[in-house]
Amino acid sequence: MKQSPKRTVTSQQAQRNQRVFGRILLLIFTIGLVLFIGRFSYIAIGKNVHSVNLSAQAKKLYTATQTIKAQRGTIYDASNQPIAEDTSTYSLYAVLDKTQKSLAGKPLYVRDKEKTATVLAKYLPISRKKVLAYLNPSTKNAFQVEFGYAGTNISLTTKKKIEAAHLTGLNFVQQQARLYPNGVFASHLIGNVTATSKGQLVGTMGIEGAFNDLLKGTNGFKKISQDNNGYQIPSTKQKAKKVKNGDNVYTTIDNRLQTLLETQMTSLYGKTHAKSINAVLMNAKTGAIVAATQRPTFNPQTGKGLNSVWRNTLLQDAYEPGSTMKVFTMAASIDSGNYNGNATYQSGRYEVGGRIVPDWNTSGWGTITYNKGFALSSNVAMAHLEQQMGAKTWRQYIKKFKFLQSTHFGLPGEQSGSMAFSHTIEQADTAFGQGIQVTAMQMMQALSAIGNNGKMLKPYLIRKVVDPNTGKTIESNSKKVIGQPVSAKTAKLVRQHMEDVVYKKYGIGSDYKIKGVRIAAKTGTAQVSNGKSGYMSGDDSYLYSVAAMAPAKNPKYIMYITMKQPTLPGTQTATQLLADVFKPVMKRALAEDSSTTTTGESTKMLSYVNRSVSSAKNDLTNKGYRVTTIGSGNRVLKQSPLSGQVVMKNQRVFLISSGTPRMPNLIGWSSSDVLRLSQLLGFKVKTNGNGYVTKQSIAAGKQVSETDTLSINLK
Repeated sequence: MKQSPKRTVTSQQAQRNQRVFGRILLLIFTIGLVLFIGRFSYIAIGKNVHSVNLSAQAKKLYTATQTIKAQRGTIYDASNQPIAEDTSTYSLYAVLDKTQKSLAGKPLYVRDKEKTATVLAKYLPISRKKVLAYLNPSTKNAFQVEFGYAGTNISLTTKKKIEAAHLTGLNFVQQQARLYPNGVFASHLIGNVTATSKGQLVGTMGIEGAFNDLLKGTNGFKKISQDNNGYQIPSTKQKAKKVKNGDNVYTTIDNRLQTLLETQMTSLYGKTHAKSINAVLMNAKTGAIVAATQRPTFNPQTGKGLNSVWRNTLLQDAYEPGSTMKVFTMAASIDSGNYNGNATYQSGRYEVGGRIVPDWNTSGWGTITYNKGFALSSNVAMAHLEQQMGAKTWRQYIKKFKFLQSTHFGLPGEQSGSMAFSHTIEQADTAFGQGIQVTAMQMMQALSAIGNNGKMLKPYLIRKVVDPNTGKTIESNSKKVIGQPVSAKTAKLVRQHMEDVVYKKYGIGSDYKIKGVRIAAKTGTAQVSNGKSGYMSGDDSYLYSVAAMAPAKNPKYIMYITMKQPTLPGTQTATQLLADVFKPVMKRALAEDSSTTTTGESTKMLSYVNRSVSSAKNDLTNKGYRVTTIGSGNRVLKQSPLSGQVVMKNQRVFLISSGTPRMPNLIGWSSSDVLRLSQLLGFKVKTNGNGYVTKQSIAAGKQVSETDTLSINLK
């Protein structure tokens, strides 16, 4: 059969279309292949995609970089015991939600609360009853609970002991932290740290802040080329940068004296609620600061009290010192050849430049000698002395004693002070400590000239800074004479006048007597400036102070205390309150110095933590210490004094174990021992009198808690 022409044309058209389509497909494929080959060649040669280097990315993928964190330097006390050091601590929490189980169905919540309470009470400073209270909260369906302060700052050793009990539901969270083992301990001088978002510790005040660049160190790292399984690829090199740990800082602080000073200052602050209190104890022969603190203060370990005051008031507060300034007025008058102690003047009031200078006893004591006027702290006597030597001479001595300039103590924010000295009355005012502003450290520096026979010493806190990586000392400080404002003869005469303040019948410093040693002292009372052009008024508007040194003939220690705007209790005067701080601290300093001189060595407390209470007590008793145990547990959880602190025979040692704390029999105890106990257990103390405990408000054997207030009578 013959095909029709129409059908033949249609078939030919279809064949042509197929050929065209095939050619188009071949062309598209060819173009795609060319593009693919071109792109592949570009990547293979250039090794970049969207500005990303594939070779570098591959290396990065198979290269492990490990950061080796630098250890922050340790801050040490005078006996080379750590005050601040790096540590890893743990916080504890317990899961209570019974739906929390592992994939295998094992419980991840606290299943045995009784056993958990027993174990935690054994290893943490918390009672079994309190643990059970946490584990049985009033809130229904609580997912998890924490254990307050007892569940924080847990050491690795304690963590392992708790884990060894194989309890379910307990979890630990690790923190890189700074350990301050002494708690409140020269806190504003030592400082504290904060953690950055990257977990790095940065110093924010005190030594931690001032020496941050030295303390922080430099992180190291190592890079390893590894395969998919994490093993180092053979024949590849390992790149590394060695870690440089932070430098260690060694201070002059005597652990034992600092602890006692903190105790006495806490008691004083609790009685007076003063706006601020400062106390400094310095070695008169070297200028080393052996103890210093302030109130309000804070605990760098817990952060408690940190918002009360950020300033280091020993350096950053300038104030009018009042009558303690008379020490230097007397020194200037004697040294310049203008002083005649047996000459007389009319006390009570004195007109200077058309203004009246009054004595604190406005009616005066009649016509008296200048010697007696100093012992009575007469403003009129000092105004006369300033007039006699002349303002120019007096100003020269102010400069010689280096007031109105920084002591360059080494910590941030130190003030230089100021003075109003244009008018005659202003010049006279400075002679008794008004109209001139100083810092506590400036006063210590100036007092060193009186205590050290005219040679003025630079106060210092840092003994040395050591690079632990090399053992090299990169900075060191020691005794440094920075001037001689007065002669040795003048200094000795001034100390004799300061003795009169304490020992003459008319002297106003008899509260500072210490049996068996002569004290040279000068008390002070200054009106507090209102910040404008005048002074505050009212009973709570004064700054009380004392500058004292002992022994008077050849001082070993100088102590200076200020108390600003206290609310004085009706039972004690400001002088008696300051003496409650001065006497025990100075007595112990002299006793410790005597013990070191006699024996050539000092005893350091060992660590009894985690030892059995019975063996620790026997060991301490055999060494001549008085031991008081608190709690009913078998193992020591806390101790005071701490390990490494300097101790003396017959000193009281506290051993704290688990269980309910009960009040011991305090009859015959010193007030400092009672205050140490209160700091360990957290209760408050009110004292009445001086000496040793004769009566206690909480009976021996009675349970004691943080909410209790103990009242003791001392005699």
